[in-house]
Amino acid sequence: MPLTIVDHPLVADRVSRLRDATTLPPEFRRLTRELAGFLAYEATRDLDTVVASVRTPLGAPAGGRRVPAPGPVVVPILRAGLGLLDGVLEVLPQAEVGVIGLRRDEATHRPITYCEKLPDDLAGRPALVIDPMLATGGSLATACRMVAERRPAKVLALCLIAAPEGVEHVERTAGDVHIFTAALDPGLDHRAFITPGLGDAGDRLFGPA
Repeated sequence: MPLTIVDHPLVADRVSRLRDATTLPPEFRRLTRELAGFLAYEATRDLDTVVASVRTPLGAPAGGRRVPAPGPVVVPILRAGLGLLDGVLEVLPQAEVGVIGLRRDEATHRPITYCEKLPDDLAGRPALVIDPMLATGGSLATACRMVAERRPAKVLALCLIAAPEGVEHVERTAGDVHIFTAALDPGLDHRAFITPGLGDAGDRLFGPA
């Protein structure tokens, strides 16, 4: 399974700020949004385009390329995935949005589905599944399988931080998924949290509700 760690100074800078325990929610949300845009930019390098022609302010024609409609489908995993959504949509404003709601059973660490709103048929369109943390991989693998049932052209997963255990689980159970992450951390602690990680991304984005 392809894994891309986006290695760029601006990405590394924002990851370090996100890890900082003193970063407050407004700044955490801004940094997450910016990182999501960087990840989406990298993930869509081979996005299909069509030839387009426009007229410039000088009255001269200029050839170019545009992303045709309908564009990709972006699928945040609730609730933490919503923190990445605006950043991805800034890069892909024509994208359609679906949602998958999963919560983690704290005893078994397995995902439980409580919401699913997806197109019935993705008709060969690329799908971007977004979630800040790829820890055990259970939630991301479940969401990717649900999306793959709609026959997308490809499934791309975007996350801020990943652990090897999660990457391996997605590879083993979710089929053909290309993961894009800003950092690959050493592993998980006894609570199945990524370490060093950045804590609970959902709580740091939206509060401990």
